Amino acid sequence: MLDINVIRENPEVVKAGMKKRGMDASLVDEAAKLDSRRRELLIEVEKLKADRNVVSKEISTMKDKAAKDKKIAEMRGVGDKVDKLDAELAEVDTRFNDIMAAIPNIPENSVPAGGEENNVVSKEWGDKPKFGFKAKPHWDLGPELGIIDFDQGVNLTGSRFYVLSGAGARLQRALIAWMLDLHIRQGYTEKYTPFMVRGETLYGAGQLPRFKENLYKDYEEDLYMIPTAEVPLTGLHMNDILDEAQLPRRYTAYSPCFRREKMSAGRDVRGIKRGHQFDKVEMYKFCTPETSVQEFEQMIADAEATCQALNLPYRLLFKAAGDISEAAHISYDIEVWAGGCEEWLEVSSISRVGEYQARRASIKYRPKGEKGSRFLHTINGSGLGLPRTMIAVLENNQQADGSIKVPEVLLPWMGGVDVITPESK
Repeated sequence: MLDINVIRENPEVVKAGMKKRGMDASLVDEAAKLDSRRRELLIEVEKLKADRNVVSKEISTMKDKAAKDKKIAEMRGVGDKVDKLDAELAEVDTRFNDIMAAIPNIPENSVPAGGEENNVVSKEWGDKPKFGFKAKPHWDLGPELGIIDFDQGVNLTGSRFYVLSGAGARLQRALIAWMLDLHIRQGYTEKYTPFMVRGETLYGAGQLPRFKENLYKDYEEDLYMIPTAEVPLTGLHMNDILDEAQLPRRYTAYSPCFRREKMSAGRDVRGIKRGHQFDKVEMYKFCTPETSVQEFEQMIADAEATCQALNLPYRLLFKAAGDISEAAHISYDIEVWAGGCEEWLEVSSISRVGEYQARRASIKYRPKGEKGSRFLHTINGSGLGLPRTMIAVLENNQQADGSIKVPEVLLPWMGGVDVITPESK
């Protein structure tokens, strides 16, 4: 969340940021009013409590019973007033915290205003595949090869679920293992985290309360299934104070992701493009404010390197304010070209978050040579999302006979399978 001092001192900057996102900025005024009332109540309550303490000491030394009883009665009245003010303060605090949690980060000045229609293509890499035959989309290729079964997924769970089989399951596992190894070589430390977390962890990462309706929850244990490994990676240092010498910390993690997405029928949801469960390899960084821009740019390069090694044509999108997450200052998407369905598919979103998550999760660091601590910066990005990466690998590497040539970097994990055919095991 934002520092309340930013709202106290520069409310118009916060409002301008919300308007740039296409959001109603009235929350800023409400937060300012609640903050003002909160401070008034704190001053009044503390004064009454201090006065009560002074009088309580006086009462303990009083000899005149009548005067003493009168003072005691007066203090009961003060106590009642304190209780009433404390109750109001608790109510104001709750509302204030809810409002602050709903106010998004301020987009950087360079970020375009508006929604996704204002996203800017800042880079393109690679050539789209050219086929000497009619290329097929993965929803035809997969069943024909026996590596994707949509009917079994529906029978097991319902719509938007599927089963990968044989070389299809192995290809997905190869992508995960290869990506993790690549990120380790790029300087990240692998983490294997729980796939269920407490609500406080989701709040710290900025997922709650806004995305509550999209989360799967075990109400008996009061735990949530994670929507992305970004959540537990943020929570690794919740309430910690790190030394500057320990930064930056660069983590990578594989996880399944669970999202109760509200989807409609149509082109965007065919095949495995969008579902309630999918796999992803995440990159995450904790760093100082002074190094966050450099670390952000490096993470973008690391995600691009993943696409390049797979020889997937991609484009880099500089995202508009209304299309970036509410936690982010600035974000870039990577979209790969899928030659069968002939679409650009988002496989990664890389965001520089500043101290927004660190404030929510109370993650600080001790700057070298300074007393006290400061909030650090966080950066997150996918490297990459598996279903759409798998789509591009399948569709771009299809051959005239319907087989799939496996990208060279994945061969060490494919057990000798270099071409996927109906007979692949």
